[in-house]
Parts: sequence; structure tokens; C-alpha cells
Amino acid sequence: MENLSRRKLIRNLCITVAALPVLAQMQMAVAADLPQLDENDPTGKALGYKHDTTKVDAAKYPKHTAEQMCKNCKLVQGEPKDWMPCQLFPGKAVNAKGWCAGYVVKA
Repeated sequence: MENLSRRKLIRNLCITVAALPVLAQMQMAVAADLPQLDENDPTGKALGYKHDTTKVDAAKYPKHTAEQMCKNCKLVQGEPKDWMPCQLFPGKAVNAKGWCAGYVVKA
């Protein structure tokens, strides 16, 4: 039984690795057609999203710094451009110079 589970794991891993380049290309094609996230979007508002990182409320988000931008966040996907897809806001694009409380620095 253990070998069967290992075989399934290895097969699924191979399928996933093989599919990654295709999925990345699909994501980039879709990103061009995504609507821009509105600052008044309920999820965006809950996370303090701003199109411009310099407009973030420092009193409400004291750990925020001006260097923190969507373009250097681990959750933003694709090549750097003005508007990019973000894992926190499925189906929407965020401003590369924007920021939200979900910010995670890219390693």
C-alpha cells in the first residue's frame, strides 16, 4: 500500500512540475485582461489597499514603509508592470506601486 501512495505522489509531482510553465503563460495572458482593484473593494478596504504606497495611513499601519509596494510583494504574480495580478484579490489587478496589509517581502 505504501508503494502505491509513493507512486501516486511521484506521478502527481511530475504532472504538476510539467504543468507549471503552461500555467504561468496562461496567468500572464489573463493578467492583461484583469480589471483593476478598486480601493473601495470590500477585501481591498479590509486590507487597507491603496493604489499608492505613499498614501497608506501610518497611524493605522505603523509597520508599513514606503519601500513596501505590490511590485516587490511575494503574493503578486507575473512580470513587473503597472498593474499585476495578486493572490489576495483573485480576478483583479493591483497597482505595482500600491500596498495592502497582506504585504510579504519577496525573498
